[in-house]
Amino acid sequence: MKVLIIGAGTGGLALAQLLKQAGVCIAVYERDLQPNTDSGGHRVGISPAGSRALRACIPGELYDLYVATCARSPRYFNMLTEQLCEVLSFDIDDTDPNALDGEKNVIRKTLRRVLLRGLEDDVLFGKALQGYSSNADGSVTACFQDGSRATGDVLVGADGTGSAVRRQRLPEARLEDTGIISIGGKIPMTVETKALLSDKMFKGMSVIMAPMGFGAIIHSLEFGDSRNDPGVAARWPDFVGALDEDSIGWGIWGARQNCPRDPAGLSGEQLRELGLELARDWHPHLRTLIRMTDPSTIRDIKVRTSVPLSPWASSNVTLLGDAIHTMTPGRGAGANTALRDAALLGRMLVEANQGRKPLIEAIHAYEVEMLRYSREAIHESKKQMDASDLAHRPIVGRLQLAVTRGGMRIINAMPAVKRRAFRQMMRVRGEN
Repeated sequence: MKVLIIGAGTGGLALAQLLKQAGVCIAVYERDLQPNTDSGGHRVGISPAGSRALRACIPGELYDLYVATCARSPRYFNMLTEQLCEVLSFDIDDTDPNALDGEKNVIRKTLRRVLLRGLEDDVLFGKALQGYSSNADGSVTACFQDGSRATGDVLVGADGTGSAVRRQRLPEARLEDTGIISIGGKIPMTVETKALLSDKMFKGMSVIMAPMGFGAIIHSLEFGDSRNDPGVAARWPDFVGALDEDSIGWGIWGARQNCPRDPAGLSGEQLRELGLELARDWHPHLRTLIRMTDPSTIRDIKVRTSVPLSPWASSNVTLLGDAIHTMTPGRGAGANTALRDAALLGRMLVEANQGRKPLIEAIHAYEVEMLRYSREAIHESKKQMDASDLAHRPIVGRLQLAVTRGGMRIINAMPAVKRRAFRQMMRVRGEN
């Protein structure tokens, strides 16, 4: 069997690694011109389930490298007011270790570099897909914009939200605008910037719940342990210099109708001013964090989500990750669901390659299960970022916020209830 994978993102490369280990012939085609292209996104959160899926896809040595290139694991997950008052805080070290082992933060470009290791001869860059055709012998041919072609037995679209494979394979699939806008940036971690965060904020990840449905996330990334570990330098000397600088990242989101202006097309400096305007009544430390951010690091994101699909007739063309189930960042489930896809689809294709299951039956089994768990992830992620929610209304929203904060404070005071709440939150990040 030969499998053509369109897209060298997290899911596509994880699938390629799994298949190559099992002896399946693979070829990966990526539209970026080179591996280190900055295609958007800085940090990606990998949940425990995401780490387990990744471990199932890649060799042990490569998994060790992935762990070594991750930032210090967060110890807390905090829910705060815009004045940085705690309403709920999960102590990750205090919960079920089987459910939490592996919570990671990693830089997206570094993760791609890790997953490319060993696939250097199997990945072709500068290959933008134009379309594909099904052949009389059951094979499929991918046609690229540069005029080149490639033929295989299976075509996997792992080419992200703007998937060319999805447009042809499932023309009825559509994305919808959530009405949420988001901007974010990062600043170097220094004594001065670190002092802006409480101990729990520095050691964990924090979500801000503000009036009018506005929200924010703050996370600190430290790579010092790996950078200073002689064992890491000895095993992977070419990766020590690839580790990102320690930094503090932030993001703000809200309903477009409540924002003074749309961030689309604004410069970095204008985005920073917009951030300060949105946070004008927030804690001074949050405003200082935004003010100190280099405009060149600030980006805006149009938050979209897939509309869940009904099952379709399976063929030797399938999809994974954002290509089939784009979701909002609201639950941090996107990359983790893509890794789950890669592990499941890879396992099914290996069974087909070994003659233990007919190919189309194997792909169908993947698609049925993938649609099941991704539907919940899409739904739960959208609930966190939907401009039609009452939270974004002036009066009703403030009442809803007060009730939500009150409920969280009650949960925060009840350890057993808090553990159950955390397990429920983790379901959408791959535990379902």
